[in-house]
Amino acid sequence: MRSYWFGFLIALQFFTSIPIRKEIPMNPVYVERTVRMLPLVGILQGAIYSGCVYILLEWSPFSDLAAAFTIWLLAIAVTGGLHLDGWIDSSDAYFSYRDRAKRLEIMADPRIGAFGVISVIVLLAAKFLFMYEVVQKAEGMTYVWIMAIPFLGKMVAGLMLMFAPAAKNEGLAHFFQQACRRQTVWMYPVYLFFFLWNKEMFLMMISAFLLFVIGRKVAVKAFGGITGDVVGAAAEGTEAGLWMIVWLLHYGATG
Repeated sequence: MRSYWFGFLIALQFFTSIPIRKEIPMNPVYVERTVRMLPLVGILQGAIYSGCVYILLEWSPFSDLAAAFTIWLLAIAVTGGLHLDGWIDSSDAYFSYRDRAKRLEIMADPRIGAFGVISVIVLLAAKFLFMYEVVQKAEGMTYVWIMAIPFLGKMVAGLMLMFAPAAKNEGLAHFFQQACRRQTVWMYPVYLFFFLWNKEMFLMMISAFLLFVIGRKVAVKAFGGITGDVVGAAAEGTEAGLWMIVWLLHYGATG
């Protein structure tokens, strides 16, 4: 259990901005456990988001617009903008329409190009729209669905690390990927039992899996595989897509 706890702490250190005041040796066992524990980090994020929405709607005088804006900012703050950075860099590289080698070079460039700026504006604007209308129609199951969004986003990030080839033999993605083993994936089906009791939750699970398949295909075709930026972009894109699903559920499942 110690190795799982350390893996969870490493995941918090690398994939969120939550301060962890502990030095943990980055040996292969702990790094492998980190990939296993990624979805639980997502659950923690989801609990923070869901709890914040509930408090703002039920116990504060703030408007729905203010509540949506707060959760929008919180989603950026909790990850420290890490996934957004990956989305920006990946968008710059992808929309350059250059060869793979040049795309990887563009992705590694710390400067932000026009395509990165445009893509992040579209992403954040879309997420804010979905969040605002979800907050307006929030009811009991809404809080569960919100918790599931970063959970599935982190799960897709883990699946990318396990089942997509690395674009280069260096960097964060390669570092975590090297520690993965065949048994790493066994915990993920266990997590998914959480989604079998409710048809809307099952729909979210299927949507996340389709986003993983699409993301993997795009990564391999455009970049030859994944990098740390691509994994972050996959998590960010999955969360945006799932916010859209929850938004649609409020028009269909809840009327």
